[in-house]
Amino acid sequence: MTLVRRTPWQDLENLQHRLSDIFGDSTLATSQETGQWAPPVDIREAEDALQMQVELPGIDKKDVTLEVKDGVLTISGERRYEKDVNEENVHRIERAYGKFSRSFSLPRNIDADKVEASMQDGVLHVRLPKHESAKPKAIAIK
Repeated sequence: MTLVRRTPWQDLENLQHRLSDIFGDSTLATSQETGQWAPPVDIREAEDALQMQVELPGIDKKDVTLEVKDGVLTISGERRYEKDVNEENVHRIERAYGKFSRSFSLPRNIDADKVEASMQDGVLHVRLPKHESAKPKAIAIK
């Protein structure tokens, strides 16, 4: 008789994978299976710009690339696995590791030459200013 080592959450993970297969939902796949993951993004619109916040906890800004090309903003990078961890003591790994990439089609009214980005407390802040002609203007009534 052989003993099979089993994790306590194996049945739930199996169910999650089956549901993913049935509904075609790639968001349920783990980074270990796909080798990639997608950080969550919030996008808000102000009068003068679009503002994005991208959750990238534990990732250094040098490991993140931001590119605008042909009207598409691409955010990519990698979260490296901590190799100094003693694998024998690991009970569960839920954080995603590996490469990530998110691409967004930009509206025509965005001035790609003036895009600004900063990173603070694991959140990437991207400001996508609108062209002057796209900003609302008050018109005096005569």
